[in-house]
Amino acid sequence: MIGRDVPNVTLKTRVRDESVDGPNPFRWQDVNTGELLAGKRVAIFSLPGAFTPTCSNEQCPAFERLYDEFKAAGIDEIYCVSVNDAFVMYQWGKQLGVEKVKLLPDGSADFTRRMGMLIKKDHLGFGNRSWRYAMIVDDGVISEWFEEPGINDDGQDNDPYGETSPENILDTLKVRKAA
Repeated sequence: MIGRDVPNVTLKTRVRDESVDGPNPFRWQDVNTGELLAGKRVAIFSLPGAFTPTCSNEQCPAFERLYDEFKAAGIDEIYCVSVNDAFVMYQWGKQLGVEKVKLLPDGSADFTRRMGMLIKKDHLGFGNRSWRYAMIVDDGVISEWFEEPGINDDGQDNDPYGETSPENILDTLKVRKAA
């Protein structure tokens, strides 16, 4: 994966727009991943789903908590990608109190599929989801790759978490910076 370009896909997002009347002042906005990542050094992590236990209790809150340490390590932004729609991602971020990490909805799983990380979680009623992975991306090119072991879609109820923890990624960034 290292040295590979990140897929250039369009994600369907919702953004607040006060010119929109009514109780839901949001409008659709397409976000092109190529444009989003151009000229930046970012951390991207992907997880199986909003509101799921490890994602909600551990991974996303930890990235939020360690955001400033990532910035100090030279990361411009942190993005969380999940195969969920914009409405779900918004409510999940609101519930978690996420303000620094940017949540990106991959509702059609185009990004995840092109990353080669789409798995089936039909046995849990989830349908297609992302395997847990993370990466450092420099100007659209993957420079560091982290993936949980045992990728599968054969019905195993296996959801390892460790390789993609923000602590592990920060340790790698610090070692690379010191070298």
